[in-house]
Amino acid sequence: MPVSTQDVAEQKEEFPLPKATFAEKVISVEHYTDRLFKFRITRPASFRFRSGEFVMIGLPSEGKPLFRAYSIASPSWDEEIEFFSIKVPGGPLTEHLQKIQPGDTIWMRQKSTGTLVMDALTPAKNLYMISTGTGIAPFASVMRDPEAYENFDKVILTHTCREVAELQYGVDTVALTKEDLLVGEEAKEKLIHFTSTTREDSAQNGRITNLIEDGTLAKVTGLPDLNPETDRVMICGSMAMINDLKVLLEARGFEEGANSKPADFVIERAFVD
Repeated sequence: MPVSTQDVAEQKEEFPLPKATFAEKVISVEHYTDRLFKFRITRPASFRFRSGEFVMIGLPSEGKPLFRAYSIASPSWDEEIEFFSIKVPGGPLTEHLQKIQPGDTIWMRQKSTGTLVMDALTPAKNLYMISTGTGIAPFASVMRDPEAYENFDKVILTHTCREVAELQYGVDTVALTKEDLLVGEEAKEKLIHFTSTTREDSAQNGRITNLIEDGTLAKVTGLPDLNPETDRVMICGSMAMINDLKVLLEARGFEEGANSKPADFVIERAFVD
């Protein structure tokens, strides 16, 4: 179970902090559905990361601590760290993580990493961030980073979920981005938010790969079909979506990139939602 801040002294004796790990305080928690929630924690003064990266987090516990990879949903300039999580019944970590309250303690590893970063892409006109479920988290970070608007003419976020309520985190975050003092003006001009659902009726229904292939994405956004000459793509979400979209992009001439070899599209392979 989470440990309250008033028990920090006892916690240090009962649950020794692992090496290369921060112990941070939960600032806020917001539950969106019975499956999804976000939370924010304090940011260590020495912690540095690139927007779009992930970090390992866990809870104080007896025995060997359990850590899981979580994308950082706040931009690199934020004074707090935000995460967006799914609730997994019986999940070794999320079963307890979903019960956290402000004041509880979260363990976070000191090193972040990941491929959903600007450094892994070559220059182009448009940036597409394609997500399903909690795969939107790294893009909540990227779309609030000034670099996204400095590097691209348009920044397109797509988010596909089963039901309309599961899209709300993205809707809220896009709205906050457009009102942000740092990037708001550019976001209002350049940021496009495209949503779809697969089980409940909404403005757009269907898997994102189908909506790309049948021209719906291009029609709704007012942009041409995906083209490696003008577009760069970041992908995060279900493994089925990642695999299908990888095939689709490569068939159109896109090449997969990495931190060591920037190219046309990148995939976060550390985890799936």
